[in-house]
Amino acid sequence: MTEPFRDHASGSLEIHPVPGLPEFRPGDDLTGVLAGALPWLRDGDVVVVTSKIFSKVEGRLVPAPADEEERDALRRSLIDGETERILARRGKTLIVAGKLGIVQAAAGVDGSNVRRDELALLPADPDASAAALRDGLRDRLGVRVGVVVTDTLGRTWRVGQTDVAIGSAGVPVLHRYGGAVDAQGNDLLVTEIAVADELAAAADLVKGKLGALPVAVVRGMRLDDDGSVARDLVRPVEDDLFWLGTEEAIGRGRREAVLLRRSTRDFAPDPVDPDALRRAVGTALTAPAPHHSTPFRFVWLRDPDRRAAVLDALRERWRADLVADGRPADEVDRRLARGDLLRRAPELVLAFRTGEGMHAYSANGTDARDAAERDMFTVAGGAAVQALLVALAGEGLASCWVGSTIFAPDVVRDVLDLPADWAALGAVAVGVPHEPLVPRDPRDPARGLVEL
Repeated sequence: MTEPFRDHASGSLEIHPVPGLPEFRPGDDLTGVLAGALPWLRDGDVVVVTSKIFSKVEGRLVPAPADEEERDALRRSLIDGETERILARRGKTLIVAGKLGIVQAAAGVDGSNVRRDELALLPADPDASAAALRDGLRDRLGVRVGVVVTDTLGRTWRVGQTDVAIGSAGVPVLHRYGGAVDAQGNDLLVTEIAVADELAAAADLVKGKLGALPVAVVRGMRLDDDGSVARDLVRPVEDDLFWLGTEEAIGRGRREAVLLRRSTRDFAPDPVDPDALRRAVGTALTAPAPHHSTPFRFVWLRDPDRRAAVLDALRERWRADLVADGRPADEVDRRLARGDLLRRAPELVLAFRTGEGMHAYSANGTDARDAAERDMFTVAGGAAVQALLVALAGEGLASCWVGSTIFAPDVVRDVLDLPADWAALGAVAVGVPHEPLVPRDPRDPARGLVEL
């Protein structure tokens, strides 16, 4: 029978912070510094060290520019380089399986507790780092200790973060209860306790994140070293119920994105992630269309002068049309003011339906089937616009569709020198919402569904 887990401790545990440590830099002698700071170490103690210390001394620091946008771009690039598989994405947040197999946000690439001109990667081999420190402390102090290397991770279905073991040496990382019987006589078939993770979390109670205490010592454990390492805590892909990540939840994710979408006319001053906008357009281009075609085009007006030229020309056309309709001057000004949204929005995307794949039924396009063909393609364009709005919401971006460009398609084509078959489907204002988007309740199907 497996021995009770409580027998791994002497009855009580002590957790001691290690104050007074220096700011470590690449090449520093971590073992020497800790040996000098811990002359009181005993056999069986567990030295718990924040992974950032190893990142620093092992040279896993990357120079970063001072400009926030450039720093963020570098961080995204580093995340890509450290990622083996993307499991989930929401806005800028990526949950990935990194090269160490660990599932966490941003592959562990971090800008906290390092200089402003640096970013930190995780240690290349945290188990090896832990073993080297354990051996070094044994050589210098003559003690047999365990070492746990920690990082801070979020947890599925739980709010908040906790420290876990990403490297270890000399510590049994798991205690398996399989074959044991509880006090009520029930067989414990699959229960396993992640001992190394619990040590990491316990030590963090005295280390914290802001107190410059990256090392703690846990005393009172029984270190029955079984040769296991923290890598053994990574669940193999074939045993992971959620290994498909985002793809597994795509149905629910799409539904949520649809419910997140709403027209937003006021945006936060934050810049729009260009990659997020590109991904949203890529999604929109998958909308269904007739004859196996893709007759959608989206024009992202990134050049301020071109954007101003288009909006100025549209405003003049809209004014002329309203005046010709006999609208009062105050109503004209009021209705034109609605178009100011397209000027205020951080980004502006124009949507078009082209003639790609469209069949012609008469030489001059006057056959009733020609009109039906155009309507069919326009409906497909509407599906693409809706797909864009939903995809933007899925990326955490706010948007608002303004259809007024449809009334002046020639103006848009002329100013931007677009092909004659590009028919305007409206403009989409895009920006970062002031508050995170929240799904709304779906409407009662009875309002729009007729069942016969």
